Amino acid sequence: MNKTNDVNNINFTPDLWEKIQGKTKKGDEISRPSLTYWQDAWRRLKLNKASMGGLFTIILLIIIAVFGPLVSPYTYYDQDLNLASIPHRFEIYQVDENNHVYLHKALRMYTVTAKGEVLEKLTPVENNVMKKYQVYEVNGKKITVDYSSKPIQLKSEDGNIIQPLKKVWNKRFWFGTDELGRDLLIRVIYGARISLLIGFIAAIVNFTIGVLYGGTSGYLGGRADNIMMRIVDIINTIPLVLYVILIMVVIGSGLRSIIITLGTIYWVNMARIVRGQILSLKEQEFVLAAKTLGADTWRILVRHLIPNAMGPIIVTMTMMIPTAIFTESFLSFIGLGVSAPMASWGTLCNDALGGLRSYPYLLFFPSLAICITMLAFNFLGDGLRDALDPRLRK
Repeated sequence: MNKTNDVNNINFTPDLWEKIQGKTKKGDEISRPSLTYWQDAWRRLKLNKASMGGLFTIILLIIIAVFGPLVSPYTYYDQDLNLASIPHRFEIYQVDENNHVYLHKALRMYTVTAKGEVLEKLTPVENNVMKKYQVYEVNGKKITVDYSSKPIQLKSEDGNIIQPLKKVWNKRFWFGTDELGRDLLIRVIYGARISLLIGFIAAIVNFTIGVLYGGTSGYLGGRADNIMMRIVDIINTIPLVLYVILIMVVIGSGLRSIIITLGTIYWVNMARIVRGQILSLKEQEFVLAAKTLGADTWRILVRHLIPNAMGPIIVTMTMMIPTAIFTESFLSFIGLGVSAPMASWGTLCNDALGGLRSYPYLLFFPSLAICITMLAFNFLGDGLRDALDPRLRK
């Protein structure tokens, strides 16, 4: 009874019910916000400098391919034989304080500025084939080109040898011109447009056909899977060039035949990869739960299985784009690609072979474009493979 009275006599104040500040252990603290699978993949991709460099290079190539021809004063088919085979870098000679000339390997002389802008082709006032010399007139001054011995010499009116002043970059044609006087830079840009277009179209077609075919095969299993994979094996055994020739016989050569060829056969690798992913996923608990809830085959495949296999699918599609670009370049190189005057990187390399020893720059620039594109896509693909791997998630 006394204890009850003691409790009743206690003065309860709000201070007695304040929350005790407990000590939080480091293990209980949240070091960073929780990230979804794709957010974490993007975070890890950004940490890979090579992959980000490849991504920015691809974006830059796309921008140049789309907008480059719009700002260029030339088109891929504009010809000027007077400006044929002018390199991207050449030696200039100073005639006087305000006049400079450039002597081409084919003994053509051009007036140029001191900074390297080609102005016009000069016509010789005298051409003595027997004694092997030509005479040009520049601003009232005669210049003799003596090619009777090597090296070729330029002489002024008083007989003094004019020495090369310096080497300058071609300010009018940054990549030089080809044998028909066409701007090589704009042709490389148009080649990028064609090659990237083929690469992305092939990737989209392969993604659509390969994912659906491989997903269906892996999910059905059994005899259906066996038959569908044997069809894939048969398609994969026929050489690519034979496909191209057969399609060209039916619909003719050009860009359309290459796109159809790549879309016809390049999906088989995607189908195999997707099939393997579906085989490993279809026995998981979430698939059994979907079946229990009455989901049909199409819904399970599209809504559950394929989204969970998107990591390897995206990596494979990224790797397929450079493969398609290289295949198009190879087919164009051997004469099975786009038709003239349309330019692709493969046709530019093929056209450069005839004058390779004299004009190596004609092969260098399209080959450099192919190499940069291949490296960019491969770096991006490697980074995506690491970023989308759930085993590397931290």
